[in-house]
Amino acid sequence: MFKPSENSPTRSRRRPVKGETVATRRALARGNGTPERRLKSRSPAPDPAVKLHDKQSERDHRQLRINKVGVRNLRFPIQVRDKARAVQNTVATIGMFVDLPKEFKGTHMSRFIEVLNAHGNVIHVENITDILHAMQEKFQAATSHLEIEFPYFMVKRAPVTGKESVMDYVARFDAAACHKEILFLLTVKANVTTLCPCSKAIAAYGAHNQRGEVTVQIRSRKAVWIEDLIAIIESSASSELYALLKRQDEKAVTERAYDNPVFVEDLVRNVAVKLNAHPDVTWYKVEAENQESIHNHNAYACIEKP
Repeated sequence: MFKPSENSPTRSRRRPVKGETVATRRALARGNGTPERRLKSRSPAPDPAVKLHDKQSERDHRQLRINKVGVRNLRFPIQVRDKARAVQNTVATIGMFVDLPKEFKGTHMSRFIEVLNAHGNVIHVENITDILHAMQEKFQAATSHLEIEFPYFMVKRAPVTGKESVMDYVARFDAAACHKEILFLLTVKANVTTLCPCSKAIAAYGAHNQRGEVTVQIRSRKAVWIEDLIAIIESSASSELYALLKRQDEKAVTERAYDNPVFVEDLVRNVAVKLNAHPDVTWYKVEAENQESIHNHNAYACIEKP
């Protein structure tokens, strides 16, 4: 058995731990100690009680008020009212903003996320007003703004075979609170088919058609269903679109478009006529853009209610 000499310095031998590698033992030997000893030599964790400097609350001397400051492109689960199924779950891209008085240098961005999460893991459309007022209170702001854009889905049946498929649309809520007043704007985007009346009138073998995107923005006295705006858009075009069509359905859709040609100007006017007749719509803006199939440009039209 090995015995250290009486004159030589003694070094305690560490018993190997089960599963410990040779490299680990060597590293510990070089560090002249156990993991517990080395942990004690590290710098202490920062004290959470120490007050950190708040740069955002510093005074700004440029005397310029900022209309909107906040966060954008935040993805969050939401629930929206569905006319057919009561509630639809989807994922929204969100923007949250408040005004910033001229005397403050900046705003606290983390507080927007705190307000959003304070209303649960899922946003309901019905609590948009609560979120706006919570932002005003949290930031001591006169105005607050909320942007919510999301895909919206509807089940559609093919016109002849009745085959079901899911179509996606884009919907958006823009809401703002100015003191106690709430402003709300609903936007819906839908794709349609348009067939050119001029081409049909002059061509011997048919007419060119194209896909068009229609964007409708409305303000209303009462809530308007997203599905109702989609129906207004699709019924104003040469034909609506479907995700699934069999041969019989394709024949019906093609012939329907040929029997109902519309210019891009006709498209926005058709939508506007239907919105004018809606009892709850107080203001609207309708835009249509056709991806021309025989031109290297798009056709565009816009109509807005004064």
